[in-house]
Amino acid sequence: MKTSLKGIIVLLFLGQIALGQTKSNLELIDIFNMEYVSDPQISPDGNKIIYVRNFKDVMTDKNLSNLWMVNFDGSNNRPLTTGNQNDFSPRWSHDGKKIVFMSNGEDSKMKLYLMWMDTRETAPLTNTPKAPGQVSWSYDNRYLAFNMFVPKKEESIVKMPAKPEGAKWNKPPTYINKLNYRGDGQGYIKGGNMQLFTLPITGGTPKQLTNTAYDHGTPIWSKDGSKLYFSANFNPDEAFEPNNSEIYELNLADNKVMALTNRYGPDQSPALSPNGTKIAYLGLDDKLQGYQLNELYVMDVSGANSQQISNGFDRNIANIQWAKDGKGLYFQYDDKGDTKIGYMTLSGSVTDKVDGLGGLSLGRPYNAATYTVSSTDRLAYTLGGTQHPADLGIYDKKGSKRITFVNDDLFSFKNLGNVEEIWWESSYDQRKIQGWVVTPPNFDPSKKYPFILEIHGGPFASYGSVYSAEIQAYAAAGYVVLYSNPRGSTSYGEEFGNLIHHDYPNHDYEDLMSGVDAVIKKGYIDDKNLFVTGGSGGGVLTAWIVGKTDRFKAAVVAKPVINWTSFVLYADGAAFFSKYWFGKKPWEDPENYFRRSPLSYVANVTTPTMLLTGEEDYRTPIAESEQFYTALKLEGVETAMVRIPGASHGIANKPSNLIAKIASILAWFEKYKKTE
Repeated sequence: MKTSLKGIIVLLFLGQIALGQTKSNLELIDIFNMEYVSDPQISPDGNKIIYVRNFKDVMTDKNLSNLWMVNFDGSNNRPLTTGNQNDFSPRWSHDGKKIVFMSNGEDSKMKLYLMWMDTRETAPLTNTPKAPGQVSWSYDNRYLAFNMFVPKKEESIVKMPAKPEGAKWNKPPTYINKLNYRGDGQGYIKGGNMQLFTLPITGGTPKQLTNTAYDHGTPIWSKDGSKLYFSANFNPDEAFEPNNSEIYELNLADNKVMALTNRYGPDQSPALSPNGTKIAYLGLDDKLQGYQLNELYVMDVSGANSQQISNGFDRNIANIQWAKDGKGLYFQYDDKGDTKIGYMTLSGSVTDKVDGLGGLSLGRPYNAATYTVSSTDRLAYTLGGTQHPADLGIYDKKGSKRITFVNDDLFSFKNLGNVEEIWWESSYDQRKIQGWVVTPPNFDPSKKYPFILEIHGGPFASYGSVYSAEIQAYAAAGYVVLYSNPRGSTSYGEEFGNLIHHDYPNHDYEDLMSGVDAVIKKGYIDDKNLFVTGGSGGGVLTAWIVGKTDRFKAAVVAKPVINWTSFVLYADGAAFFSKYWFGKKPWEDPENYFRRSPLSYVANVTTPTMLLTGEEDYRTPIAESEQFYTALKLEGVETAMVRIPGASHGIANKPSNLIAKIASILAWFEKYKKTE
């Protein structure tokens, strides 16, 4: 029986009437009730964990957060802060007696705060025009170091005459002379850079240590408090060499800066060993490939005796943290759609400690997680799962345990779609491809269901066995959903990721179509009601797919690239995209740029296709969607365009934007769903 478009909108937006313990399907309004845990910070002694509890306000359409603290065994779980505000980035002092954190709770201005853990008294430490970035404690617990944006006025060569008194003129013209003049989520970039500062915990005015025309990364302290270590790209051609940073030392006695690394490629994320004699860091020898793996290095604090210890580990390493004995490091990595915490000895031997991390990507099922380690080698991490967003997990020698259930109040009376892992062979070269099939609540395999292929962005990214509000909304509306990791996805090694190097999109098509066929073979798919959607890189592939096949009843192309030439010249990161994804500028290889553009197949498209993008998206600017929309109209294809006001590339900067995206996609698919 067909569900009308009017009926589906009612289903999505009207509240439910709960009758006893009867469960109902998720509705889009429920997104406002979904919470998740992020940034768990375990105390130095491993006995307590402070975490960020994220929630939403349906009345103001804001994403908000407070700090909570819980004992390692899960007891005494209580809020440290309360209110409709944003409290985040808690960081313990080394003695565990204080924390600092960021908050806009006092007067809606973002400030750095200090809290004494014995009394819970709180005091603001900064009142600066710009908020501090990431903060680190000195080892004597007396000082803080952080980076912070320092504005710098940029002079214009355009000089306007003085206007008469009382005259009302337009704002003066904006003069731009930089390659990187705007950024997604930032808008048009104002003059200035991230500089380094120190501040005593007694407060006062932060002391500015650097004043250069370059951005400085998060600083960490030397053991004796005499130096700071940080990463930065001081290349004079930084805008044209975006991937060439080094590790630096700043001497606090005279503010002199010295490079500790020196090679072509990014060196970053310095971490000081427990005895203060070694620095671990991440880096790579840049081969100008689209996908390159971070390697783990250890060197003396002087920069001497650098050694790569991760030889042969074919996964990307992130979030390195030393073990208490200094004999190895914990790290985070993605493996076949699963985020894990590993431990690597200084000789390169790897042991897995925890798997199942995730849950920080509420909208779509991306692998996103974090963790911290105590001086007792206890771990606190964001625990993922297909049935819930991130909760708090802990690990010690006894094993791992989940200690929060922040969405039980909602999910206890809601039905969720079941998620099943699936593998298949690509018809192109028989490579194994991993995916996940999500079936509707109260699924009956003897029935036939409409089907959605949902494609991830990146393209160098990965989906996994984690919760997704967007995918669950499609399942709640009665669709079977397939999401997957075609070639080019991360978490399968460098060779698999670079199968699309200078050749994207191309054979992802066969990977994805083979996955669709594999799900159809299960017998419960209505093959007359196939739909496809994806965002960013997934938007590219959706537009590519409808140019190569007419088997889908309708498509939604979200925040895509349609024309690689205009994208490279219009998106933020122009130097990176042309250099790493193509190897040549558009006018040096126009045929290759057009060959890889979905626009080249527009004359083949017959599938009704909606375009959807944020109006302030500067990563895949809305001009890309506008080009495809107009091209489809000129070809006589049924099409529509949805513009999300005020949204950047990460559309869900407001909860209602995520709802608007899902509602638009479902409305388009319902419009073209075929019934008997």
